[in-house]
Amino acid sequence: MPHNALSPITEDDIAHYLANTPDFFERHAELLASVQLTSPHGKRAVSLQERQAEMLRDKIRGLELKAASMIRHGKENTVTASRLHDWTLVLLQTADAHAVPQVVAQTVRELFAVPQVALRVWDVQAEFDEAPHVYPPADDVQTFASSLAEPFCGPNPGLDVVQWLDEPAVVASVAVVPLREAASEPAFGVLVMGSDDPQRFGADMGTEFLSQMAQLASAALQRLRTPAD
Repeated sequence: MPHNALSPITEDDIAHYLANTPDFFERHAELLASVQLTSPHGKRAVSLQERQAEMLRDKIRGLELKAASMIRHGKENTVTASRLHDWTLVLLQTADAHAVPQVVAQTVRELFAVPQVALRVWDVQAEFDEAPHVYPPADDVQTFASSLAEPFCGPNPGLDVVQWLDEPAVVASVAVVPLREAASEPAFGVLVMGSDDPQRFGADMGTEFLSQMAQLASAALQRLRTPAD
């Protein structure tokens, strides 16, 4: 926009002129060395060129930190995927259907380093009534489990299902994972994980991985619900 000669020149006018006149500093190269700016790393004055170099170094450091974070998360994701793979193999290789609930709970504790784990399933075939972790819970537990559209994560709110854990009094954060045949079906069980670390199952924790665990555990436990051929 052309400048009105009757109004004072503003910083925006200067910025607009320099942005649209790229050869200005070619014609006035001495300004690059003479312009002095305050360094962000102290109160000393630096040249425009040095200030630009500092900005580039800061940007590079930021990119390096971001790259390091991506590498770290990539390694963590690889480890998690490897553990999920190992868990899937264990579930598939469990030949005795009566042992499946115990195997699910035990391997979650061991493979994923979860301090406390509890599992309860219901609506199973009569032959499995005496299997570990199988019992008819109170109706309110079934209703609560079925009401969960996705796993619950957060501080220990004193839920009844937390009392299934070995030491519920020390649980600071908890994950409650409903088990069901399909998203539209009521839950037939609950996997409860607790930790004394408040951040282990934080409320802002993503539930995609826990949902995958729920699908695998539910598939393995179907043998207790479906009559053998």
